[in-house]
Amino acid sequence: MKFDTPAGQNPIDQLKVVGKATDRIDGKFKTTGTAPYAYERHDVVANQAYGYVLGAGIAKGRVRRIDTSAAKRAPGVLAIVTTLETPKLGLGKMNVANLFGGDAIQHYHQAIAVVVAETFEQARAAAFLVKVDYAPEAGKFDLAAEAKGAKPVPGDSGEGSGGGAEDRHGDFEGAFAQAAVKLDQTYTTPDESHAMMEPHATIAAWQGGQLTLWTSNQMIAWTHESIAKILGIPKENVRIDSPYIGGGFGGKLFVRSDAVLAALGAKAAKRPVKLALTRPLVINNTTHRPATIQHIRIGATKDGHITAIAHESTSGNLQDGKPETAVDQTKLLYAGNNRLTAMRLAHLDLPEGNSMRAPGEAPGLMALEMAMDEMAEKLGLDPVEFRVRNDTQVDPGKPERPFSHRDLIGCLKLGAEKFGWAKRNPTPGQVRNGHWLVGVGMAAGFRNNLLMKSGARVRLGKDGVVTVETDMTDIGTGSYTIIAQTAAEMMGVPLDRVVVRLGDSNFPVSAGSGGQFGANNSTAGVYAACVKLREAVAQKLGINSADAVFANGEVRSGNLSVPFGEAASASELVAEDAIEYGDLSKKQQQSTFAGHFVEVGVDVDTAEVRVRRMLAVCAAGRILNPKSARNQVIGGMTMGVGAALMEELAVDTKRGFFANHDLAGYEVPVHADIPHQEVVFLDEVDPQSSPMKAKGVGELGICGVGAAVANAIYNATGIRVRDYPITLDKLLARMPDAA
Repeated sequence: MKFDTPAGQNPIDQLKVVGKATDRIDGKFKTTGTAPYAYERHDVVANQAYGYVLGAGIAKGRVRRIDTSAAKRAPGVLAIVTTLETPKLGLGKMNVANLFGGDAIQHYHQAIAVVVAETFEQARAAAFLVKVDYAPEAGKFDLAAEAKGAKPVPGDSGEGSGGGAEDRHGDFEGAFAQAAVKLDQTYTTPDESHAMMEPHATIAAWQGGQLTLWTSNQMIAWTHESIAKILGIPKENVRIDSPYIGGGFGGKLFVRSDAVLAALGAKAAKRPVKLALTRPLVINNTTHRPATIQHIRIGATKDGHITAIAHESTSGNLQDGKPETAVDQTKLLYAGNNRLTAMRLAHLDLPEGNSMRAPGEAPGLMALEMAMDEMAEKLGLDPVEFRVRNDTQVDPGKPERPFSHRDLIGCLKLGAEKFGWAKRNPTPGQVRNGHWLVGVGMAAGFRNNLLMKSGARVRLGKDGVVTVETDMTDIGTGSYTIIAQTAAEMMGVPLDRVVVRLGDSNFPVSAGSGGQFGANNSTAGVYAACVKLREAVAQKLGINSADAVFANGEVRSGNLSVPFGEAASASELVAEDAIEYGDLSKKQQQSTFAGHFVEVGVDVDTAEVRVRRMLAVCAAGRILNPKSARNQVIGGMTMGVGAALMEELAVDTKRGFFANHDLAGYEVPVHADIPHQEVVFLDEVDPQSSPMKAKGVGELGICGVGAAVANAIYNATGIRVRDYPITLDKLLARMPDAA
């Protein structure tokens, strides 16, 4: 189905099933321990052995020699595969670091061997017997030290954010020099880990030349193609199966070493092999969100209209890596005729930097929205009013290109009303509740809406059950449920008459999960397939498909009413299609918006920060399932709190690795850190986005939250911390005298 004109009235608009707050249909499996995650799929193939991955003990250099003699003699060992006996393998889609093969070490904990044994304990014990001789080389591990030599580079996150090495509109330097009010500040964000609950894990089995991987991956088609390329086998000889994923946040978008080494280990051992990366390898062997140094300059008139805005970001990555696209939102979020955005990349020998939830916008808004708060104070304007005053309904760099639908002002004004923003004391450090200094802060949220081709297959069985098959994944986002809701709405059947099967490379290729593009695109693909199935059903029943109404388990046309299932009484009906997009998104900018509001308390004695209240008001097109959408937004808000207050991969700048490489040292928010979170969705649709008239919310929830927390801390204490995370040591010595 080609989608090249705005959506008109269609069956989704009935909203009998779609748009209703619906329990996740996979919830009962996850809460009872019966959802089959990758490592736990004991029943998919018999005689599984265990693999244990050994990571490099240096960050840069070569492996001279690997002695496996003692390990091979250890109890239970079946096979050992080392990087020295394996030619350097090719890279899969979006891979930067070498996954395996050859003697070169690009980063700490790069995989150098896999040990396969009868039990996990035997594989682990044998791995510790492997002796490795290295030829280490000096590396570059400190972004601050390398920033001056960073080179201008273009960048593309692959998830909707990117741009040139330098993008200009108008005369920034001239306008900034003449501006009545100016801000010129630098902000930093640290390296961060995805820290998902489920580690990277794979079971691999060969049957002749056929390879099956039961794995944990967000993008099945990317992985399918990449594994074939990396291993040098035909794509048709590979099957990927990933029905349940215990979190990814971008860290499982593409192939990692677990899948490659499980396949190599299984071939060497002539047995199916299961392995999971240990937590230190999840952090140092896979990918992370790179640290940034962001320089922001804003010039405005005395009445608060932006005349010049510049956002320049420096990040680090491996050779051939990409920059963190932290400047992208600044091109689109606020008006201003004179603009400059630029990205620079320093060569670092740290583990690969790549996509993490809202790449670009998440760290970019942590800086931009703090800068906007500082600028509002310089102008003597309320922070909400300053943002409203600089709203734009067109792409500021391409004024001929309007937004398809933009209601940032609605988010900000409704959020201010619901949060009680008018009661805010604008003078910092003035509100106290017992031994807590209390402050409130806000920020705008922004994330682009990305359109991607997405396919599905829909079956009507003899029993009247509708089965949807697509390689779409559910990473805890609710994909199973919104896909079922879409099929139920389109075919006019109850939700319990729909079965959804996901995550198998034998199914039609979907958009996959990432960049908050999954929900809108995957359901649009199901919509397209259901349109075809409706036509097939109507034809089978002798009804004109244009007149057919599918409702309450029946197909109606005029006075005729036939049970829906009769169409398949003789044999199953199958329809398959994909949604393909025209150039609507090129003609109009498609984005999502939010207003984030936060209240914090800061202990007057210890400078401990406690978040007390949170509110997000979101504008993201039609909300397909308010319950799972809220779940997504509060998850993003929680990650935003983590980014603001605690999350930081500590870099050992001498040895080149992340020292706090486990969930004990890498702190993330827990229940006790998070208060009640209120989420409000504006009642809107965007016919430009798809037949579903929806967008995404999975990443909008994190975008801007960190800055809202930082701004609230400033309002509470009068202390402006521009280097995230805002830990108490950065506050304690500067606490107000009144405290």
